[in-house]
Amino acid sequence: MHRHLDISAEVQQALADNKPVVALESTIISHGMPWPDNAETALKVEQVIRENGAIPATIAVIDGRLKAGLSHDEINVLAKAGLSVTKCSRRDLPYVVATGKHGATTVAATMIIAAMAGIKVFATGGIGGVHRGAQQTFDISADLQELAHTNVAVVCAGAKSILDLALTREYLETQGVPVIGYQTKQLPAFYTRDSDQSVDYQLDDAQQIAAFLEAKWSLQLNGGVVIANPIPEQYAMDKAKINEAIEQALEEATQKHISGKDSTPFLLERVAQLTGGNSLESNIQLVFNNARLAAHIATELSHL
Repeated sequence: MHRHLDISAEVQQALADNKPVVALESTIISHGMPWPDNAETALKVEQVIRENGAIPATIAVIDGRLKAGLSHDEINVLAKAGLSVTKCSRRDLPYVVATGKHGATTVAATMIIAAMAGIKVFATGGIGGVHRGAQQTFDISADLQELAHTNVAVVCAGAKSILDLALTREYLETQGVPVIGYQTKQLPAFYTRDSDQSVDYQLDDAQQIAAFLEAKWSLQLNGGVVIANPIPEQYAMDKAKINEAIEQALEEATQKHISGKDSTPFLLERVAQLTGGNSLESNIQLVFNNARLAAHIATELSHL
């Protein structure tokens, strides 16, 4: 056990008994939506994982302690504190630990803490990636570098559509990170079920995906795997409408000089406003969908 890490009794027992566990990030709680919707959504995602046979482990930093598995009270603490909570990637973890602060974990930080706890499968909304205009700004999410090194499978609805998907694919390929399409040959683009980018391999059930993960890690090929799970059809959004909203949001971000870690929350919020809030409902539903698939993969992996 790491001295800065607390694993909840339930998660610890599940790991000891080789039961399936699914990690969840906490940025969606503090930075994803307002109180009390954020707390309700976080608890619903945990419920979805339980209903599909696995134990949820929501990950965060509370009072400087890394946490794998949050109590309802701890979820409420993060949900009420909202944007005042530090959004933590790899570089931010030493600061929040050393200063005893709360931290909401991004994909990268969640992967780090999940790996530390021994959790192999993680469900999120969408991964970060290479931002549009990165040729000038070098704005590349730390999520991609983490996927190159950390042995956690990330079930997501592809990369967030505010990103440059072609450059994101190139970066993942360079880093040797496999991108699996769950029942699809195309990379989903978060709010939409497809994009003009392909995946590396289409696998059609949780058993095949678990076998892939077991093979990768038993071959000592370190690093994560992106498992791209398209948003359910009834919640997918019109591609033209989403692209129009993204272009407008990007223009506004440039005008307001918004960059770095502030850009993603700004863009997602603006896209939600410009699409009449439809994108928020889509966002919630795709997280539920990813939680279901992650629970099935974790179950299959626990049998191997």
